[in-house]
Amino acid sequence: MATKTPLLSHIAVVLVRPKNAENIGAAARICWNMGIERLILVRDSLPEREPMAKMATHKAAHLIDTLELHSNLEDALSHFSIVVGTTARRGRQRFVHQTPREMVDALLPQLANNQVAIIFGPEDTGLTNDDLKYCQMTSAIPTADFSSINLAQAVAIHCYELQYGIIHARKDMAPAPQLATSFELESMYTYLEKSLYTIDFIEEVSCAHWMGTIRNFFNRITLTSKDANIVRGICKKFLFHTESNLG
Repeated sequence: MATKTPLLSHIAVVLVRPKNAENIGAAARICWNMGIERLILVRDSLPEREPMAKMATHKAAHLIDTLELHSNLEDALSHFSIVVGTTARRGRQRFVHQTPREMVDALLPQLANNQVAIIFGPEDTGLTNDDLKYCQMTSAIPTADFSSINLAQAVAIHCYELQYGIIHARKDMAPAPQLATSFELESMYTYLEKSLYTIDFIEEVSCAHWMGTIRNFFNRITLTSKDANIVRGICKKFLFHTESNLG
């Protein structure tokens, strides 16, 4: 097993709607080998234990028994301040993708004060646009031609880069501040969207486009809990006065 460091305890691997129990077990084995001890499953129910445990082997079987299960991604991510989505490169870029190594370099200053989730999509389709809206950054594994690789392989590459990057990080690196959690951000976005509807800045047909652009803007500047609560508070006050005037 790889060397453990305290910063690895700030990282969780999140498998979103995985289809094969064996891939969950393989991911558990990889996480344990690389010193990551938190594995989260977003799925309606747990698969049969035996095929998961067989791939995990007895060394990582405890991760199978302590899997965190959530029925939806928003709940699974509520306590995380940084969410990284893993994707395959496609013709139409939805984000500015980083390689796993570039992603780790960007994460290192954030790890001391923040909880980080690395999310992986289903084997056949990957993460959807709706899944990716929760992400502050994305990581794509460079390949020579065929971009799709096995789920467990993708988990292995990212976990290795995280473990290696943390162990070899500069000791004098100044930690970044604690950022707003996903729960705080989603609450802010809910009120912001309602406010933009109220002033007819967005319409139903253009909502996804504009909210995606706004999310990308806030992701670039990063928000603390205080920042997110200020924006949320402004929107709540605006909506209150708007509804009072209409009444």
